[in-house]
Amino acid sequence: MNETIIFATGNQGKVKEIQMILADMGKKVLSMKEAGIFVDIEENGSTYEENALAKARAVAACTDCLVMADDSGLEIDYLHGEPGIYSARYLGEDTPYSIKNAVILERLAGVPEEKRTARFVCAIAAVLPDKTYLTVRAVIEGRIAQEEKGSHGFGYDPIFFVPEFGRTTAELTEEEKNKVSHRGKALEQMKEELRRYEGNHCQ
Repeated sequence: MNETIIFATGNQGKVKEIQMILADMGKKVLSMKEAGIFVDIEENGSTYEENALAKARAVAACTDCLVMADDSGLEIDYLHGEPGIYSARYLGEDTPYSIKNAVILERLAGVPEEKRTARFVCAIAAVLPDKTYLTVRAVIEGRIAQEEKGSHGFGYDPIFFVPEFGRTTAELTEEEKNKVSHRGKALEQMKEELRRYEGNHCQ
């Protein structure tokens, strides 16, 4: 299999996280921009898996490399699962996360701790050089904090509280976050799937 993985994202925070987690695969991980691929991707799926696969397939049409993509979201039980698959586009695609986080905190103002339950969900799709594909999904459970805390991570990390650590995901070190995060767990699952695939195709 090609020694380069192209990850279908332009989010450099996400790319850095992914490069750390996939480092032990011994492959170079590039963003779309680093690979010189510029395509418009329409995310109109009804599930995280459908969106991740759409992204991976759009980029895979431009390369013979292994392509991976993720679609992830924050699901808040009190808000009936919002923002869910629309997490990146919540309140508008170009709206800063500082505003998105502030709006969510405002919507949950006065809501007791036991009703602030939430989870991060991540689905990852991989399109292999022979154009077959794999998908995995992982979740991290937590709750919405009372206020933004922490400067690590990105997106909704400052308002997602992880009881196991007693901190938000934006307060965790990169190593702590990668071990427990939805994306970290999904990438570990995908590594296993890819090793299995390579083992079956190298016999």
